[in-house]
Amino acid sequence: MRRKILTVVAVIMLVAGVGFLLFPSVSNLIGKQHNEKLSEQFDSTREHVVNYVEDNDGGQIDNAGEAREKGLIDSEGYRIDDSGARMYDFPFVFRSDLERLHEDSLAYNHSLPQKQGSGDTVHYEYAAFDLNDYGVYDGMYACLTIPAIDLRLPVYLGADSNTMQYGVGHLYGTSLPLDEKNTNVALAGHTDYIGRIFFDNIRALNDGDEVIVRNYWEDITYRVIDRRIVAEDEVNDLLIQKDRQLLTLITCIRNNSGGFDRYLVICEKQ
Repeated sequence: MRRKILTVVAVIMLVAGVGFLLFPSVSNLIGKQHNEKLSEQFDSTREHVVNYVEDNDGGQIDNAGEAREKGLIDSEGYRIDDSGARMYDFPFVFRSDLERLHEDSLAYNHSLPQKQGSGDTVHYEYAAFDLNDYGVYDGMYACLTIPAIDLRLPVYLGADSNTMQYGVGHLYGTSLPLDEKNTNVALAGHTDYIGRIFFDNIRALNDGDEVIVRNYWEDITYRVIDRRIVAEDEVNDLLIQKDRQLLTLITCIRNNSGGFDRYLVICEKQ
């Protein structure tokens, strides 16, 4: 009996040990699949932008706010029938809402050069907009793709602890990712986050590697031009540079003092 008990204990310990060793790989694989699912969801939503939906009287409703009030879409933007059942497997985003978001995003970007360095631009965790106001209920502003390291991640507004659990956070006070010069988009992602691969591998990027941002209106392809390590409070690399179109990827990296510096990958649209 004692031998049987010892055998059972040994087997349990072996299984537990193998499970412990496999957990990071399995967890990261699940996280990667989750990130790719969110990216595919963004692509699907972008492909199914609608001009309007019809109400029961045949009227054309061209914005999410009114569509929700009339019970035509649910709280996540999915088209529903009279019983509340979803009619499609993708949420509706309205063209008029996206046009308004685009105009407001341009206005935000154009206001930044006068504000850089002021108190208005140091709250990186803030969201530039509440996307619910524009009928974008999943919170995704864009998607980030880096083929060289097989990375696809959703981009959320605001680099706070909540958004960065699920993808990349856009730093408030830096440019939104639109295809125009005089911009410097700063996107932050975790490293060594249990269960997800975010920016763990950006240190493997080399000059010339493509970094692609897809928003609701366009695809923007940048190329890596530099990499550097800076102190936590060093922000010069986040500033807009005249006539340049920059993208800066940011993650934490341990320093020799028991704290963290910032690892930057600087990209530019050529």
